[in-house]
Amino acid sequence: MTTHAAPPTPTSTPTVAIIGGGASGTLTAINLLRRGASVTLFESRGEAGYGVAYSTTDGRHLLNVRANNMSGFPDDRDDLLDWAAEAGIELGPIDFLPRRDYARYLRDRLASAAEGGPGTLEIVGETVIDVEPVGAGFRVLTSDDEGHVADAVVLAYGNPPPQPLAGLPEAPWNLSDPWDVARISALPEDATALVVGTGLTAVDTTVTLLDDAPDRRVIMVSRHGLVPNPHVDDQFTSWVTPVPEGPLTADGIASLVRDQIEHAARLGVDWRAVIDGLRGPTQSIWRRLPEPERRRFREVYAREWEVRRHRMAPRIAALLDAYRAEGRLEILGGGVLGSRVDGARNGAAQPVITLADGDREVTAVINCTGPSPDITRTDNPLLLALQKRGLIAPDPLRLGIDVTEDGHVIGSDGSVVPNLLTVGPPCKGALYEATAIPEIRGQAASVATHLTAE
Repeated sequence: MTTHAAPPTPTSTPTVAIIGGGASGTLTAINLLRRGASVTLFESRGEAGYGVAYSTTDGRHLLNVRANNMSGFPDDRDDLLDWAAEAGIELGPIDFLPRRDYARYLRDRLASAAEGGPGTLEIVGETVIDVEPVGAGFRVLTSDDEGHVADAVVLAYGNPPPQPLAGLPEAPWNLSDPWDVARISALPEDATALVVGTGLTAVDTTVTLLDDAPDRRVIMVSRHGLVPNPHVDDQFTSWVTPVPEGPLTADGIASLVRDQIEHAARLGVDWRAVIDGLRGPTQSIWRRLPEPERRRFREVYAREWEVRRHRMAPRIAALLDAYRAEGRLEILGGGVLGSRVDGARNGAAQPVITLADGDREVTAVINCTGPSPDITRTDNPLLLALQKRGLIAPDPLRLGIDVTEDGHVIGSDGSVVPNLLTVGPPCKGALYEATAIPEIRGQAASVATHLTAE
């Protein structure tokens, strides 16, 4: 599907192709439209605003950030609340909006920017398979046409899907897509599901499985067995951590955070205030860490940080507690140690999974291990083509692609590729915090400002 909106602007207006129509691409498009750019947004589903994060159809899947910090625009922090009032949605500043409603917010703001702003928008509902440098710009190629020419390209492909679970065959019981709510909901009413992963996606999947089917059981398993901590309703205290000057180390930062949490506790302040107070300086701290220290942080401290930093809504935490109390939910560490498939039972093969506490017979295995950002292991045709052209390369930790701190893509020769930028999760190697709206909205505004300033 191709949608046109707003009259054409003068030929001096930059033409920008955005590849990916999730939150990163949509917010970048809105900022560009407001600044008068001509935008072509490529999104295979033909409609922007969804992406992985907000494509769920389950209204029980909530944002993990309060509404007062989920505006799409850094210069208008109340925009989401204003939109909710316009849309007739009852939403307070400390509430957690359903994820599917946030997709609606993004779509509405994109439509407003296209209809009322100085820029023009075209949405191309096709999959991009290559980007070819042409003169000072690019030709964006899909499988169904001869290409779209643009002055600049923004890669906003979001979070790649998880890697397949090692050792498990392709089978109807092996569910590789944790966001396929319809397929997950269709499991038998008395199913025992193994959810591999204990992060926010695993939590959403567990709620979908257990909330409507009292006879179902879920086993959540990961290497650490740690689930996200909950937000609390009465945490409003701000806390500023003094970050030391000079060289930083992963061990030193971990000690600093723990010391600050202990200091806060002595003053009656919850640890969440310390973690939230570090949100602003996290990117600058990460940039100051040498590569070996970044690796040590990832290996030793990352999971402990993630479960404190990316928390779940209190209502969701209460559901998990209830499931555990009822004996319908187990959360285990140690990971998946092995698997086999027993002979057909009731006309179907029975997977048996070896966990740290022994063998478990399950009905289905659901892969919630999280995104696989290493582009050297991808099967995405666009990322493969860009690597072959030398236009992108993995960052040293293989958390995304190699980029500058302001989102300019660095090619395989180590130099910046003119007019090729990225926003959101592909920047994680450079910024670490690059996957949540409070960080993405700043990147989107900055990239739009840069492209229209030139």
